[in-house]
Amino acid sequence: MPFFVWCLLSAIWGSTWLFIRIGVQDLPPFGFAGLRFLIASIALWIVFVSAKRSLPKRASDWWFIALTGLVIITLQYGIIFWAEVYIPSGLTAILYTVMPLFGMVYAHWLIPSETMSLTKTTGVVLGIVGVALVFSDQLRVSGQEALLACGAVLFAAITNALAIVLVKVRGRGIDSLALTVGQMSIGFVPLLTLGLVREGSPLDYDWTPMAWFSLFYLALVGSALAFVLLYWLIKRMDVTKTQLIPLSSTLVAVVLGRIFLNEVLSPLALVGGASILGGLLLTRWGFRATRT
Repeated sequence: MPFFVWCLLSAIWGSTWLFIRIGVQDLPPFGFAGLRFLIASIALWIVFVSAKRSLPKRASDWWFIALTGLVIITLQYGIIFWAEVYIPSGLTAILYTVMPLFGMVYAHWLIPSETMSLTKTTGVVLGIVGVALVFSDQLRVSGQEALLACGAVLFAAITNALAIVLVKVRGRGIDSLALTVGQMSIGFVPLLTLGLVREGSPLDYDWTPMAWFSLFYLALVGSALAFVLLYWLIKRMDVTKTQLIPLSSTLVAVVLGRIFLNEVLSPLALVGGASILGGLLLTRWGFRATRT
C-alpha cells in the first residue's frame, strides 16, 4: 500500500502541471489560483475538524504560518499559474524541480545535521547546469514573455525552498495539518484580491467544462487529497523514498504535456531537464548514503 500511494502521489503531482496549463487557457491565472486554494482550504478544514486536531495558541506561531503561507501559497502559486500562460507545463515542472536542490543549500547553513557532501554538491551543480541549458534554449527559441516566465518559476522555486527549510527549523512544534490549513487559508486571500483587481469578478470568467474540472481537480485532488496521502505516507515510508517523488512527478508532467497538449520540448531543453533530474537523483542518493 505505501508503494501504491507513492505512485499515486507521483501521478497526482505530475498531473497538476497539466491541469494548471489547461485551466489558464480559459481562466485568468491569479483568480484561478486563489479559487483553487479557497476550495482546498475548505476541504482541509473539514478534515481538520473531523480529525479533532488543535490550532496553535501562540501568536508567534500564527505570524510564522502567515509569513510562510504568503511565500508558499501566494507567491509560489501566483507565479506558477501566471508562468503557465506562456510556457509549457512540462518545462515549468522541470524548472521547478530545482527547488529541493536549493533547499539543500539553505539547509546546509540553517540545519546543522544536514550539511552538504561532495555528492550533494555535485548534484546541485548538475542542476544549475541544467537550468543554464534550459534558459539558453528559451533565449534562442522563445519570446520575452516566455523567458520572463522561466525566470519567475526559478525565483518561485528558490524562495519556496527557503520557506520549506524555515518550516523544518521553526515549524517542528506546529501540527502539520494545522500548518497547511493555516497557510492555505491565509495564502489564497491575496491571490483572490489580486484577481479581483486585475482580472475582474470570478462570475465573469469563461467557465468552460474543462475550466470547472481543472479547478476542482487541482483543489480537491491536487491539494487536499495529495496532502492527506503525503501525511499518511511519511508515517509508513522512509523519508528518502518520499523525497524521490519530485523526480517521478516531473517525468509524469513532461509525458502528460506531450500526450494531451502536444507540448514538444527541444533537445537542448530535454538535456537540461535530464541534468536537473540527474542532479536531484544524485543528491537523494548521497543523502541516503550519509544516513546509512
